[in-house]
Amino acid sequence: MKKGTKKLTLKDVADKLEVSTATISNAFNRPDQLSVNLRESILNECEKMGYFDSNAAARSLRTGRTGIVGIVLSDDLSYSLTDPVANQFLKGIAEVLEANEYNMLLLSSDVIEQDAQSRMQSSMVDGFIVYGHKPQHCHNAPWLMPNKNIITVDSFISGTTSVNVENHGGAYAIAKHALAHKPKHVAILGLSLVDTDRVCRIREDELFERAASISIQRLHGYFEALKEQQITVSPESIWNIPENNHKLAYQATREALTMYNRPQLLLCMSDCIAIAAVQAALQMGLRVPEDLQVVGFDGIAESENFHPSITTIHQQTVEKGRIAAEVFLGLREAKDVILETELIVRESCPLADPNIEG
Repeated sequence: MKKGTKKLTLKDVADKLEVSTATISNAFNRPDQLSVNLRESILNECEKMGYFDSNAAARSLRTGRTGIVGIVLSDDLSYSLTDPVANQFLKGIAEVLEANEYNMLLLSSDVIEQDAQSRMQSSMVDGFIVYGHKPQHCHNAPWLMPNKNIITVDSFISGTTSVNVENHGGAYAIAKHALAHKPKHVAILGLSLVDTDRVCRIREDELFERAASISIQRLHGYFEALKEQQITVSPESIWNIPENNHKLAYQATREALTMYNRPQLLLCMSDCIAIAAVQAALQMGLRVPEDLQVVGFDGIAESENFHPSITTIHQQTVEKGRIAAEVFLGLREAKDVILETELIVRESCPLADPNIEG
């Protein structure tokens, strides 16, 4: 600033940008309160005017931290905030961060592609908790850089600490339970198995690597149980559903249930998919579980309240968020965590009659 030039105040900047003083303060101190575009615009204008928030700067210099954790979500924010699994995961994170006076900045990996935006977001946070990282997205993303504290959840990134559930074991357990009904034909409704935004059947050469995808781990859990029963499910009986979305799951179910060899069992990789599958089956005049057994994965509240209630694998979603936050803040040892799952037997696939014949 030139000698004799009046030092800008917070009110001066707010008047110049035609926003409130609270909005300017939030741009520096509470980035979670503003949209990315608005915050970036305000910070750019402040830099041009030579205004820097003294409180934020002083705190950052004193502690070496911003007090903000970037939460990177694999899907868009509007979906993630309504998805019951992501919602419970964020609840667990928020409980720990609030208790330790930290804030979180929600980011979607689907839209972080511009270098300037990525650099800005990387500089604002002390690190990232990456939820459901998709290997095909954002190869140069800021959360993949080595100078940041990174925790991955429901995913694996080399060199980072991860928090996951027992996906393979859970899928094996529920498939083994369902196969006790001795179905003649089985179909799998998978979630994000291949890199496409379409509902489609898969080809084996399209599948993501097992180590990088929880969906592939669940798929291999199903395969292990199927192999024990000497049942083969060809790729033509495995559907890829690109998002955990009712409409897409309903479409995949209709396609599966109109096959020549109609399946008597649907192995669904989420409760949302399983609920859509049951609804589609009932609309087609099938009885659940008499004509068709359906199983899910996640243990969301709706799976219990829905009728017929969904047989599922319950995962510790809130606890997963808590642990990720605790590891990030150094409140827990930085080592990989795998949480146990639990088989919950309900109406959509009850215990099999031991006298049933295939």
